Amino acid sequence: MTIAFTPSASSPAEPETVAAISEPEFWEPSAPEPQEATRDVPDAADDQGRYEADETDDDHGRDHDPVVVRDAHDFGVYARTGGWAFALKVARSVRPGGQAAEGTARTKVSAKAFAKLAGCSPERVMRYYKAWDMAADDGLVPQFEVLVPGEDIELPEADVWLSYYTSRNSASSVRGQAISAAAEAEGIRPTKALEVAENPTALRAAILADPGTAEAARGALLDRMKEDPALQTEMARAIARTDDLKKAVASEAKAADRIGYVRQIVENGRIKTPAGQTVEAPAELRAEAERHLSLLDELDDSEEAGEWAGEAYDTVKGLVAKAVEDDPALRVQERRTKFYNSLQKATKVFEELTLDEVMEEDIYEADMLQRLEALQEAIGTCISALRKATTASS
Repeated sequence: MTIAFTPSASSPAEPETVAAISEPEFWEPSAPEPQEATRDVPDAADDQGRYEADETDDDHGRDHDPVVVRDAHDFGVYARTGGWAFALKVARSVRPGGQAAEGTARTKVSAKAFAKLAGCSPERVMRYYKAWDMAADDGLVPQFEVLVPGEDIELPEADVWLSYYTSRNSASSVRGQAISAAAEAEGIRPTKALEVAENPTALRAAILADPGTAEAARGALLDRMKEDPALQTEMARAIARTDDLKKAVASEAKAADRIGYVRQIVENGRIKTPAGQTVEAPAELRAEAERHLSLLDELDDSEEAGEWAGEAYDTVKGLVAKAVEDDPALRVQERRTKFYNSLQKATKVFEELTLDEVMEEDIYEADMLQRLEALQEAIGTCISALRKATTASS
């Protein structure tokens, strides 16, 4: 589509003057001939896209007020092209500082001068300039050098505009560029992500009020923590300092450990006995573990797994104990292992007693000696029992 813009009148003695712009995005359109504009006025439409006839019989066959015609024409232009209509004005009239004023560029003005005439900031002008520049690199619009002030060209459709334009200064920062890149990776417009990032209070309100937003935020935080050790530490510290969260984490960790116990039996086909032995799992036990695991895997994310995990763990653990008792050789080995474990613990504890401190410091109490004498008697009894067992077995 070709969008016609009549260049604003300027004095021959002032070639760099550009008409002041009063629209929200610094655009004041030129007044077209009433006959031409009337042909461009779009049909009125409601929000659902249904057209309604809102003209009376008096509207037909009479001349319209030129101001109304101009407004309707300008509305049609913007409805079809959106920000491209404004960007064209910048692209054909602005020559940023530092660029040579040669050829057609002699009549162009700086972004600062254009902004002053438009009554807006140079930064806003340059955002439109950069949007046009990116679109020109993609071959969507002509390069600045071939555009002449007042020239009309075919403009892209309005819905393409937001792919190139951002109204936020933060988009040019390192942080803004990272946010924009992440937004594009997620398939959304960078402007949406930048708007959220610039208004954390609004984000907090949405998370507090809406479960869906809270779930999205939770997922994003978990993904972020995988690559952000500092955030991991901060979250862990925050949880550790909050009693309710600390209890919830402990409960979930316990459930995860129990599910892991069952899953290990299913996947590896082996069991770990109470004494710490690792042996082959009986077929019956493995089948029961598989049944419980399938029930756990079918739970929705919203369902509590703690109770189901506890039932699975208790059932499988009971079957493990039964498997040990039903196998004579395994039962003997289990008891032998338990005895060794206990003996090692007792030996380690006794070796850690610092007898030198007893002699150097006044820490002696009568019951200490009584406990050691009782321990000595128990050790003697144990030694005698083991000797008898050795003699009997030989």
